[in-house]
Amino acid sequence: MVAAFKDHFSTSATGYATYRPSYPQALVTFLASAAPGRERAWDCGCGTGQLSVPLAEYFAEVMASDASARQIENATPYPRVSYQVVPAERSGLPDGSVDLITVAQAAHWFDLPAFYAEVRRVARPGGVLALISYGILELDGPAGPVMQRFYRDMLGPYWPPERRLVEEGYRSLPFPFGEFTAPSLAIEVAWRLDDLTGYVGTWSAVQRARAALGQDPVAPFRAELLPAWGDPEASRPIRFPLSLRVGRV
Repeated sequence: MVAAFKDHFSTSATGYATYRPSYPQALVTFLASAAPGRERAWDCGCGTGQLSVPLAEYFAEVMASDASARQIENATPYPRVSYQVVPAERSGLPDGSVDLITVAQAAHWFDLPAFYAEVRRVARPGGVLALISYGILELDGPAGPVMQRFYRDMLGPYWPPERRLVEEGYRSLPFPFGEFTAPSLAIEVAWRLDDLTGYVGTWSAVQRARAALGQDPVAPFRAELLPAWGDPEASRPIRFPLSLRVGRV
């Protein structure tokens, strides 16, 4: 039996579309070059299309799926991207029809044995599966420690247990495929203060803290961060190191 879908993000789908960062071109180039063909990619757990859209520059078709209808409602329309509301474990794709399967920042929510069975069913011979994650962001200067305290001390009790898997870069997840080495990559952005706090507002722990506390934890965090940030309109470099598990099916 497939486990019930844990929906931590439908309530923040609009913010997810606005504030979640897109993935670097180098990641998409690497994945496309590893795939046995360029006919179809399946971006599973696609959110609002942060990886689906870049993949469409390389593949004739991208099937982008998410179990959250709200995420798909807020997804970015793009040529060659077909958005579907389906669970990861039952894609509806034909047997042996997919060159590349990507899961960006979502594999920790899946019923992995059922999902892996679906991967084996839909992948072409030599097809590639990539599990992609990023943990806590890197922010230089005095703002960095403020960010770390909020992430660990304030939100610590509210992170779902699956968050540990992200922090580990999915290293403890079973991965029964022909794994190969991926390059060292990162998402790099230049954000204003409101870009950062908008992104933080999409975290599952923030949603849970709001419900438990009856107030928004992001507002006091922003007030604490402001003196360390300085001019709120000033853009500061932020880095999200990526962790990849990539293998042939």
